[in-house]
Amino acid sequence: MVQSPLPILLLASLTAVVTARNCQNLTVPISISARNTNFSLQAPATNVDVSNFILNFSQPGVNFTEQALGSNVAPNSTSGEFATITGTYSIGATYCEPDSGPGSALQILTHGVAFDRSYWDFPAHGYNYSYVNAALARNYSTFAYDRLGLGSSSHGEPVNEIQTGLEVAALHALTTQLRQTAVPGIAASYDRVLHVGHSYGSVQTWALTAMYGGISDGIVLTGFSESGDFVPYFMLGGNYILAHDASPTLAGYPAGYLAPADVTAIQINFFAPGNFDPDILDAAYRAGQPVTVGELMTLGGVTTGNNTFGGPVLIVTGERDIPFCGGNCDVSNPSIPAQANQSFPNTSYFDTIIVPGAGHGLNLEYSAQATYASILDFFDQHT
Repeated sequence: MVQSPLPILLLASLTAVVTARNCQNLTVPISISARNTNFSLQAPATNVDVSNFILNFSQPGVNFTEQALGSNVAPNSTSGEFATITGTYSIGATYCEPDSGPGSALQILTHGVAFDRSYWDFPAHGYNYSYVNAALARNYSTFAYDRLGLGSSSHGEPVNEIQTGLEVAALHALTTQLRQTAVPGIAASYDRVLHVGHSYGSVQTWALTAMYGGISDGIVLTGFSESGDFVPYFMLGGNYILAHDASPTLAGYPAGYLAPADVTAIQINFFAPGNFDPDILDAAYRAGQPVTVGELMTLGGVTTGNNTFGGPVLIVTGERDIPFCGGNCDVSNPSIPAQANQSFPNTSYFDTIIVPGAGHGLNLEYSAQATYASILDFFDQHT
């Protein structure tokens, strides 16, 4: 099913919501430690190296992650597989609350690969593609941040430092500070703290609640399933090159940071046929952010096994999602995302919504308002 553009009256009302909010940009210091994987892999230094990395990573039947441990692991030993990373970092974030004051709960928003926190509050077309505006209109406050390693947050070494484990530690530190009213510039306190992730941000949200069960009062995992079978589609469709070659805005990133080479790669991985405005596709490409080799190498190992989180869980994924469904989430019954139900034995409520005709970039498609409504209805009813 292809969604039509929103009616002009609705778009106008959404634009009006932009002024009915109070937002501030913040820089949040965090001190964190994580047990990272210790790869012997060299960061790709040329675009030929990048292509070789992508092809090796995507080869069927080969565990490239295990191969990349290489000389760091002695025979019959696991002592060299991991290294503890400890550091102090800065996280760039935006906190918003309704004009009337702090909302009824705080939502922490974690974006995925290829974006920064603007994914949640996309500025093109008068903020008509803004999840933040939709949340504020429902009396929620929001905290959107640039994941550690990119955007206005601290950058780092792209193979063995900026990995999933360290980023989950960052999300935990941010959540703890927000719960304790310890973030400079945010005076409001919240009895309910909720988490919304997109794609890799959903992976991190899943991992956060698996490690710290009481850290959240409810989670929504968008653009997500527990299947790793289709990650090679995303890798090969992404047409990755060195980030500093992809765009002048990414010139400061060192080798080991990768980004899509052209707008077609963004379309393939994020936008379903007939469900997007080409101007938004172009804007998404221009606003694009990189991914590290370390992130790609560690994104698949954290959503395995049972998650003992006891709060409510909602998964919202587009029918045509590429990286988590291979382009058809409804190919099985139950759907590919719904199969995650068995991994949440203690959840107070579990549901899955497949957005008809939508791709992976849910917030930026014509069906975005339906996506926003499903998330906010869930929070209203189950948290």
